[in-house]
Amino acid sequence: MTGSTVPSDIEIAQAARPRPIVDVAADLGLGADDIDLYGKYKAKIPLEISTRPVRGRLVLVTAISPTPAGEGKSTVSVGLSQALRRIGTNAILCMREPSLGPVFGVKGGAAGGGYAQVIPMEDINLHFTGDFHAISSAHALLSAMLDNHLQQGNALNIDARRITWPRTIDMNDRALRNAVIGLGGMSDGVVREEHWVIIPASEIMAIVALSSSRKDLEERLSRIIVGATAGKDRQPVRAGQLNASGAMAMLLKDAIRPNLVQTLEGGPAFVHAGPFGNIAHGCNSILATRSALALGDVVVTEAGFGSDLGAEKFFDIKCRFGGLNPEAAVLVATIRSLKMQGGMDKKSLTKEDLGALERGLPHLKHHLENVRQFGVPVVIAINRILSDTPAELKMVHDYAAGLGARVVLADVWARGGAGGEDLAREVLAMLAEKSGKYAPLYDARKPIREKIETIVKRVYGGDGVDYAPAADRAIDYLASIGMGETPVCIAKTQYSLTDDATRLCKPTGFRIMINEVYGSAGAGFVVAKAGDIMTMPGLPKVPAAEGMSIKENGEIVGLS
Repeated sequence: MTGSTVPSDIEIAQAARPRPIVDVAADLGLGADDIDLYGKYKAKIPLEISTRPVRGRLVLVTAISPTPAGEGKSTVSVGLSQALRRIGTNAILCMREPSLGPVFGVKGGAAGGGYAQVIPMEDINLHFTGDFHAISSAHALLSAMLDNHLQQGNALNIDARRITWPRTIDMNDRALRNAVIGLGGMSDGVVREEHWVIIPASEIMAIVALSSSRKDLEERLSRIIVGATAGKDRQPVRAGQLNASGAMAMLLKDAIRPNLVQTLEGGPAFVHAGPFGNIAHGCNSILATRSALALGDVVVTEAGFGSDLGAEKFFDIKCRFGGLNPEAAVLVATIRSLKMQGGMDKKSLTKEDLGALERGLPHLKHHLENVRQFGVPVVIAINRILSDTPAELKMVHDYAAGLGARVVLADVWARGGAGGEDLAREVLAMLAEKSGKYAPLYDARKPIREKIETIVKRVYGGDGVDYAPAADRAIDYLASIGMGETPVCIAKTQYSLTDDATRLCKPTGFRIMINEVYGSAGAGFVVAKAGDIMTMPGLPKVPAAEGMSIKENGEIVGLS
């Protein structure tokens, strides 16, 4: 199929004839009584499934550093799962839920693209089964109970200047990054500074993604640190001390259950939880992945942004907490991203430029080595885009082959599962070899600074780490309250291996500046913010929302 005949993503999704979700569930051995329906094409599955014995093999899809438009990691994940089923493998897809912020901003949705999508695409990209709303409500309840505690006498002696719990909303809204609340009369709350984060950056999102049961969920919620006491003591104050965790868990009673949908070709897909990969740990839920491993023979999952972000956190955080054993990986690369890494202007990436492409190739090598160091065999999938020329595709293929890498052209956007069959066979070949020996990069018991430095040197290729004074003090404080032996989640730009989005390809001689460090005690890791990273994005000059509408008959226009 030629590019000129490929309809838009939403046109393809709207033209699809989805199977009833009860039939998709039946393919997994689940009866109608095993699922709770959300209409005809969406369902929640029981938590019990995640406790069944593992039968499947786990495959991670990661990528090189993206352009602002993304590099099709979700599209390749969907296409690979479709291709595996086409060649006779009982494959299940596991993906994150999209956030409304990027949908209405610049990046668009996260349901795949072209003929490699999960459906119902409109529902998934908008309100889906309400998981994000439940997380927002649970987060807001804790915020309200915290401020009410201050208003009603502050028995816990919380210092309003040491409150660390933000508020949240699932929209890019830069005006909420910093605000003052409680203005008005005596009954209108305590006046204090406040900030908002987008829901994918909420600790509750991370908790939902990392919980293994409802009991584990409530225990994690109770451990959330909302602030510290006044005076020199500076003891952490937790959600459990506010008696908030039980009600929060109640609000999340359905949100913690994985969602079952389907691919365009009718295969099963679990779409659940949605932490961002640049400011959070960037993986779908442990419960969804475990459930898929109990029901399928091969499970395809993805992790946010490049291997320096999503893949590192997948291996060092999710797999560690979930007891998961990834056995193969796919590294998605695009010609346009490599040209951008080679210095080509972002507005000209559809034009052939072999010089820029050649300059960007070391970037591909770095990401390949990143994945390999976790002990997992990897195949490079060149995600074909319509503007790619034969000369460009050959250059990347030959370079990757020269590194001794497996490399395959994936044409899933235009051809769906049929365009991913070569990739599927390569993945099955890697699994058959059983050569993977996954291991995390560091021992979580090591000091916080040592873990950060390990990631910076071995994953980013940096020379070392510098700390702002506040970050230095925070590390010592976190160690003193028992958070020194947890994994580290580094928040940094997705566009560069460094903390500077303008330093492209494979920079050398750089150091990473850690400006802020805080504990996500409920999630179970320490967050280190590198460079100028924001947990509340803003909308672009021309938001995608300006091109969206709904017709009288209910048809949605402009969603991508």
